[in-house]
Amino acid sequence: MGMWAAVDTMWDFPVEKRIFGAVLLFSWTVYLWETFLAQRQRRIYRTTTHVPSELAQIMDSDTFEKSRLYQLDKSTFSFWSGLYSVVESTLILLFGGIPYLWRLSGRVCGSAGFGPEYEIIQSLVFLLLATLYSALTGLPWSLYNTFVIEEKHGFNHQTLEFFLKDTIKKFTVTQCILLPVSSLLLYIIKIGGDYFFIYAWLFTLIVSLVLVTIYADYIAPLFDKFTPLPEGKLKQEIEVMAKSIDFPLTKVYVVEGSKRSSHSNAYFYGFFKNKRIVLFDTLLEEYSVQNKDNQEEPGTEPRNEGEGDSEEIRAKVKNKKQGCKNEEVLAVLGHELGHWKLGHTIKNIIISQINSFLCFFLFAVLIGQKILFAAFGFYDSQPTLIGLLIIFQFIFSPYNEVLSFCLTVLSRRFEFQADAFAKKLGMAKDLYSALIKLNKDNLGFPVSDWLFSTWHYSHPPLLERLQALKDKKQD
Repeated sequence: MGMWAAVDTMWDFPVEKRIFGAVLLFSWTVYLWETFLAQRQRRIYRTTTHVPSELAQIMDSDTFEKSRLYQLDKSTFSFWSGLYSVVESTLILLFGGIPYLWRLSGRVCGSAGFGPEYEIIQSLVFLLLATLYSALTGLPWSLYNTFVIEEKHGFNHQTLEFFLKDTIKKFTVTQCILLPVSSLLLYIIKIGGDYFFIYAWLFTLIVSLVLVTIYADYIAPLFDKFTPLPEGKLKQEIEVMAKSIDFPLTKVYVVEGSKRSSHSNAYFYGFFKNKRIVLFDTLLEEYSVQNKDNQEEPGTEPRNEGEGDSEEIRAKVKNKKQGCKNEEVLAVLGHELGHWKLGHTIKNIIISQINSFLCFFLFAVLIGQKILFAAFGFYDSQPTLIGLLIIFQFIFSPYNEVLSFCLTVLSRRFEFQADAFAKKLGMAKDLYSALIKLNKDNLGFPVSDWLFSTWHYSHPPLLERLQALKDKKQD
């Protein structure tokens, strides 16, 4: 009764107060919903302490327990970081943090000789200060996640010096992209007239395509080392597979992801006839740093596992292999290229751009509503950047939640289709074993609450993917 009484009382307030209250109410509703889902999954982590019978053939008890403890730690971290985030955003809104930062940006501009008429410059100062604040307040959480949780479970490979340099570099590169793009977008909105939303949408489309095109060649190498995959059997087989499905492959790279983490991945990028494949070194058994570190010393006799070894040595022997064999890497790539062949990449781009156009159109409809600005403390001015922030982040938040869920459902469908494509290439057996290995390497927990997985998992649970592959595997 208390909650509904509070909601009913909201209707006695002015419109701007009702809008403000609805935004806060929705943000806490989302947080409570996410917490409810997380607790359901956390109960699975706590109570499922033994390998279920259906997993006995694909996961040993030691890996299962490591995965369970890792996911428990991640769940605890997610709870506290999520609570901090929602409390922080609530306090910022309640105490007028956004209008305060806008006024502070105006004072900074004024001290440099730029008056209120230089709204775009003030907007850039606002963005710089806001992203700097976000980076500083998020730094302790990032440090804890990297050097406590990831370190504890054997994933972190970074030193503190490397982490801090990398963080500063990421912030700098982000500003070099964010500030010029934002200034041009604000300028287009200012001069675009009644149809500015069309020009703004076209501009963001062009920017996104340019960034996708240049990211792997010019931005990603600022952070990671990319080297061409050496000539050999694996490269030849990748090229043969690409040619068999008409994938216009031009280059295959190996990225040194192991200097940060032992998590593994693979992806492709590029437009039209210029496609490139990127493999994480942790995905490749022969490249894995962990495998090299766990090799026997030259000149020593090979050990028989379990004969006179210490617990430490036995653990190292048991877990010394990381990554996939060549056949399994090909199967993983068969899945990834299936996304391309089946048009998933294009479909995602189309969905993204339809959503972007719709949002800009609705923004054009709402930007003239002064009551929205008043709801967030802007009574005398309606800065375009603040309008973008209010409408896209707060007013659209219910729509964004629904869209996110729909895209998650669609993503799971695409993943099954890509697995089926790899089957048609005759790779079901190798994809089956690769999925098991990757789940082990990344300490994925294979048991999930149905509601949690439905809402959050963009990839189907491991058992569902294996079941879909099983018949083909046994052929």
